[in-house]
Amino acid sequence: MRGKRIALCASRKLEEMSTLIEKQGGIAVVRPAQGTVFLKEKELEEEMRAVMAVCPDWFIFTTGIGVEKLLETAERGNIKEEWMTTIQKAHVAARGYKTVAALKKIGISPIAVSDDGTTKGLIRSLAEYTLAGKQVVVQLHGDTAPTLKQYLTENGASYSELLPYRHVAPDSKILETLYEEIVRREVDAVCFTAAMQVRFLFSFIKEQKDIDLFRQTLNEHVVACAVGKVTQEALQEEGITRVIAPELERMGAMIVTLSQYFERQLQR
Repeated sequence: MRGKRIALCASRKLEEMSTLIEKQGGIAVVRPAQGTVFLKEKELEEEMRAVMAVCPDWFIFTTGIGVEKLLETAERGNIKEEWMTTIQKAHVAARGYKTVAALKKIGISPIAVSDDGTTKGLIRSLAEYTLAGKQVVVQLHGDTAPTLKQYLTENGASYSELLPYRHVAPDSKILETLYEEIVRREVDAVCFTAAMQVRFLFSFIKEQKDIDLFRQTLNEHVVACAVGKVTQEALQEEGITRVIAPELERMGAMIVTLSQYFERQLQR
């Protein structure tokens, strides 16, 4: 990684990642692309009451922390018993081992679980069920799930979302700087630690820049690196075909994996 400039889209653990990059001989370029996250509090409680009134046929949970925050909101609003009853009456699906663990902690065993922690894996697990005419509520962390939404609606489900968090977009000047650095190849790699960073950056570029040039640059010149499968999947959904990701879904492992990738490139 010696002399390589690595853009970091994260908003936390930047010091640790920067130190790791520098130890590998690289140069960290901090470009936070995640924005600010707020728990929705009272608004979320109202949304949960509306969901309970509908009595959904399915709940699809995508993050463990989302499961926990919904339960905490139910407790604060004195609707925990009603909330749990609503979930227990429905079919439940889950993406990711942390989500499954959070559900089992409250006595819920999902009948459909992604085999690899990705949205595509979740869709495979849902394939055996009839969703036409069913009310399906999907819990998201703040990131959209376009592939899942498309699958559910194409199969006749009535789709709605529960988002425990509100995401405020990052500074557009930071996104513009990152775009220019990538298309001008002023950075050698860009690291994403959450799918939301991917969504914000690509949404900005689609609206204001040359998305085709951006995709081409990432696919052919600047290396896209993801912390894990969900973030990798978000990049692939945006048309990025070359994505480096570690087996162990940790930020440190991501930096090491990227360094190893550059080493292999030098040996060719």
